Amino acid sequence: NAVRGVPFFCSSLAFATENKLSSITDGVITDLTNGDMYWASQNKGAFFNQKQIKVQQKEPIYKIVGINTSGGSNELMKRMYPIFQNHNHTRHFGANALEMAWCARGLMDVFIDFRDKIRIQDIAAGCIIVKEAGGLLLDADLNPLDADLSYETRVSFIAAANQKILDEIMSQIN
Repeated sequence: NAVRGVPFFCSSLAFATENKLSSITDGVITDLTNGDMYWASQNKGAFFNQKQIKVQQKEPIYKIVGINTSGGSNELMKRMYPIFQNHNHTRHFGANALEMAWCARGLMDVFIDFRDKIRIQDIAAGCIIVKEAGGLLLDADLNPLDADLSYETRVSFIAAANQKILDEIMSQIN
């Protein structure tokens, strides 16, 4: 996005005590187009600039679904088709970490990336921010997302505001 001048790109940084996603204690994502900062510390909550944030708490009038299918296989596209069919408000802006921050802030209800292509480092800060904002963060098998923080590690994940939204979305793609 930055190279093309699309105003949706960020920097993200996470601190971990071990080489596992579950050991992350702090994360920060900075929207480089406007300087907005999302951050979280373990057991202390998630914040947008200086204001504490939470995932969407109310039943939305319509769900905003973030979904990254960039470079996805035909099989993935077929699996995700019901999402596009059932939700008029699907999005992908091109920066997974920032989209996770938007989910944590309540601007999206769910964000999905089931491509097995995203590097764990690219979403590590987003993971703690989503969790500290009260969201769910699961792998494609619906287990809590955890992985080695090595450069080679690629994951699939879903971040959801709550169990009800997660169940609804997963019932459409499984």
